[in-house]
Amino acid sequence: MAFQEHVERLADETVRGFPAGGGIYAVTFRIDSVDQDARYPYVAIGYTTEADAAESALRTSDAWEGRWSYAFFPETGLEGVRTVGRDPEGAESHRLEAESRGLRYEDEDDEPDDDRDEQLVEWFYEVCVGAARHLHESGRIVEVLGRPVPVVLYDMFEPDAMFELTSAANPAELVTGFMTA
Repeated sequence: MAFQEHVERLADETVRGFPAGGGIYAVTFRIDSVDQDARYPYVAIGYTTEADAAESALRTSDAWEGRWSYAFFPETGLEGVRTVGRDPEGAESHRLEAESRGLRYEDEDDEPDDDRDEQLVEWFYEVCVGAARHLHESGRIVEVLGRPVPVVLYDMFEPDAMFELTSAANPAELVTGFMTA
């Protein structure tokens, strides 16, 4: 199974397990990697609710930040409810596909390669954007939550990427409020 398909399948299963009627206003994808090593990426898939946003609003005077900044996300939005990519099948699928793309290297064989690392990060971003789009196109989000909600993609170590990734992953009308930071 291709890595993209693996991430899409597990994202779908994860969203299927979200609580219906729980006031979820955003699905969250926290993009990360083990020890900040681009060869070992993962995405923590979760959500945040209207109740979480209301609580965050009490802690900040910036309405946008209280609703959309990962700094204010609850554990379900920050840590997610499932991590995809670190699972054995995902890690192996990623390794094999990275090798086939010429992006994989081993510590004992090669020095760290900034160019390959950058390509690995960009590829993983594409995989995550594709998985978010799949959730919209398959109708899974609407099926579970009863309405379309945005998928917010963020990498805490590359905060500027958040807007481009989230914009690419969602229909424009779902991210209007998010994009008005």
